[in-house]
Amino acid sequence: MGAVKYNVIGLMSGTSLDGLDIAFCRFTVDNSVWTYEIVCAQTIAYPENWKQTILSLETTDALTFQKAHIDYGHYLGGLVSDFIIRHSIKADFVASHGHTIFHQPDKKLTVQIGAGSAIASKCNLPVVCDFRTLDVALGGQGAPLVPIGDKLLFAEYDFCLNLGGFANVSYDLPSPSGEGPGLPAGQAGVRPRIAYDISPVNIVMNAIAEKNGKAFDENGDMAREGMLSGYLLNEFNQLGFYKMIMDSPKSLGKEWVIKNINPLIEQYEISDADLLRTFCEHIAFQIGKSLKSKPKGKILVTGGGAYNQFLMECIKQHTEHEIIIPDNKTIEYKEALIFAFLGVLRMRNEVNCLKSVTGATRDSCGGAVYN
Repeated sequence: MGAVKYNVIGLMSGTSLDGLDIAFCRFTVDNSVWTYEIVCAQTIAYPENWKQTILSLETTDALTFQKAHIDYGHYLGGLVSDFIIRHSIKADFVASHGHTIFHQPDKKLTVQIGAGSAIASKCNLPVVCDFRTLDVALGGQGAPLVPIGDKLLFAEYDFCLNLGGFANVSYDLPSPSGEGPGLPAGQAGVRPRIAYDISPVNIVMNAIAEKNGKAFDENGDMAREGMLSGYLLNEFNQLGFYKMIMDSPKSLGKEWVIKNINPLIEQYEISDADLLRTFCEHIAFQIGKSLKSKPKGKILVTGGGAYNQFLMECIKQHTEHEIIIPDNKTIEYKEALIFAFLGVLRMRNEVNCLKSVTGATRDSCGGAVYN
């Protein structure tokens, strides 16, 4: 069998509400080896009404929530249609992450809005969505989902670190038995993948920047001017999440930030610059701690946090690994690319969610398909 090609539009909306990432991607598989290209991509900032709607959903009534779920799907579908026309592209299907409102895997609960049926009705393409719920039903964290893409598309790096709403990392573990992680023939390799969330990043720092009339702390300039609060840093680092087994499947959500990070910030009467300086140090410390015992290697860094020069300087001070920041397209659209790839694996009925990453009872092929 020769090479097989897929043209897919990936949609990603992260917890920091920066906007919707849309990426038109080409994938080729030849003799079980995958290659990719991000052909064109853009981020569409959310209008204020959608921002406020999304932020209000976790406390609204059921009818309002369900209507927003449908309306948001129509909104996404319209953006996809406009994107297709603007770039004169032809896609096989759309793969959408949706936007997470609730993520409480301990309660077997994860909810992403953006109805696949509504997206499909607007853009007239098949849609794959709802990637997380099967894994959660199988006892997994439902996150991170990106590591299967890290493993198959970015194998030249020892670690893949994403600095988005949250920091998460993925890497291969040694496999003494020589067995792969339950992937189809040709995909498994010899080492299982592990991944986990490390700490909040932009979900906290963007909120601080917004109080100062900025969408984010550009280049980390505000943080660079701030003073480190050793007391607050210590309180951040003593939170229970950071005492969990280092390599164990674990994930963070907005609810955790509201319950654990926000009350600490509110206790300290220090400037926003000092808060940002301290939180950058906290992020860097936790990243360094999580990778300290690993053999030295190359870390691919993507996500909006990769543009925060001060944060990157802090991270480099806490690790001896080689930090690699790729081209802007990869930094900004790697997650949209990989959700497009998860859609490809779903359409091929191949594993796209690893139990070694999420802690589920088995590997799975997640995603609902609307033709």
